[in-house]
Amino acid sequence: MGKIILSNAVSVDGFFEGPDRDISWHRVDEELHRHFNDEIGAMGGIIEGRVTYQLMEEFWPTADQDPDSTPAMAEFAGIWRRLPKFVFSRTLTTAGPNAKVFAGVVPEEIRALKAEAGGDLIMSGADLAGTFMRHGLVDEFRIYVNPVVVGQGRRVFQSPDFTADLDLAESRRFGNGVVLLRYLNRG
Repeated sequence: MGKIILSNAVSVDGFFEGPDRDISWHRVDEELHRHFNDEIGAMGGIIEGRVTYQLMEEFWPTADQDPDSTPAMAEFAGIWRRLPKFVFSRTLTTAGPNAKVFAGVVPEEIRALKAEAGGDLIMSGADLAGTFMRHGLVDEFRIYVNPVVVGQGRRVFQSPDFTADLDLAESRRFGNGVVLLRYLNRG
């Protein structure tokens, strides 16, 4: 059975986005983007909320046709098109190619999805991730700490009713100063 992996970039002070949804401080260079391609390319699918799905769907399906795209960006466009997407939304009823919409998080459905996915499932964000965490559905956390202090914004871990006992499985420093902390949920 596959795992559900929460993967998020955060600032040193714990924010994944700054005021007005600013993520311009995320330090995604070619090395880190290739790492993401390797990690996400091996997944069985992508779990997203509506907002993330719509933002990604606006850009990635044709990003490899943009002459300004880097080689890693062009590669990710193919990964994006290939991977199944599982979109959680109270307002969407349909989504684009290779995407299935879920109206809500039903733990039994998520466990069945994990069993059928053909690999691990990756997700990011805060709201949807918080719901998954409260239901005990997140098996692994991949936190990419960016060497910046944002001061304010939205935190990934904003659920006051969630606690977890984690084991550090890996730490890795990238050339741009980003540090991956990979934890397994003991729960």
